[in-house]
Amino acid sequence: MNYDRLRQEVVETARQMLNQGLVRGTWGNVSARLPDRPGMLITPSGMDYLTMTPDDIVLVEGDSVIGRWKPSIELLLHKAIYEKRPDVGAIVHTHSVFATVFAAAERPIPAITEEMAQVIGGSVEPAPYAPCGSSALAELAAKYLNRKQAVLLAKHGLVGVGRDLKEALLSCIIVEKTAQIAAVANMLGGCTEFTPDEIRELRENYLYKYGQDKE
Repeated sequence: MNYDRLRQEVVETARQMLNQGLVRGTWGNVSARLPDRPGMLITPSGMDYLTMTPDDIVLVEGDSVIGRWKPSIELLLHKAIYEKRPDVGAIVHTHSVFATVFAAAERPIPAITEEMAQVIGGSVEPAPYAPCGSSALAELAAKYLNRKQAVLLAKHGLVGVGRDLKEALLSCIIVEKTAQIAAVANMLGGCTEFTPDEIRELRENYLYKYGQDKE
């Protein structure tokens, strides 16, 4: 199967990631879990998102890499998250400025907006530093992601996940917005996070009540 539609969605998500200012140049990566068998479609390493086509997207099944290009250097990270989180259908990795500020400082982005509680499920924690593309980074990212929808990579950037590509990109957008708000709020003396019970209620409302298909 060529997965033509899913390949196109991966390309479109990568371009949206660029257009939203979540990455610069060819940094970052995007993947989607295959709908009918184990494996993923992932962006190729170091390719311009504006010229990328669906045929450039790399198919990965186990140890088999199918395509004309090398997959993203963060392939192991994507694999580790899919293995630990069967609910995740897509992954978007960005280097957005404010989220990366928190990653560089190795400080969590607090759950101070309703969107953050609803979409992410709480604060975004920083995974300890490990070199990009390494198995250590992959293991740490999957561990510190835990059951949430985003994780920071120390001195590196952000990983957002979702049930599909749209939701994974939304996770990255919401985290970046909240990181900006938190940075400014800290200049004003700080802010108060939602309680665990409040986060749980907001998250459940988002998952089971928000949107036309949940009513």
